[in-house]
Amino acid sequence: MNTAEHALIEKILQLPPLRLAEVTDFVDFLRSRETDRALVQAATQTATASFTAVWDNDADAVYDAVK
Repeated sequence: MNTAEHALIEKILQLPPLRLAEVTDFVDFLRSRETDRALVQAATQTATASFTAVWDNDADAVYDAVK
């Protein structure tokens, strides 16, 4: 455990029970947000791979050259 983690745990241990519940909710929210971001990134990568054949074709090459 590094110094920042140790300091955070010490601060959390000094909180009253009601505030501990708030900290728990906030940590759950942060973890959920990270999970959501990971799912969006995975979906984007999957979609990009799926649409590559549609996006990269000779018919659209003319539009790719337009600047």
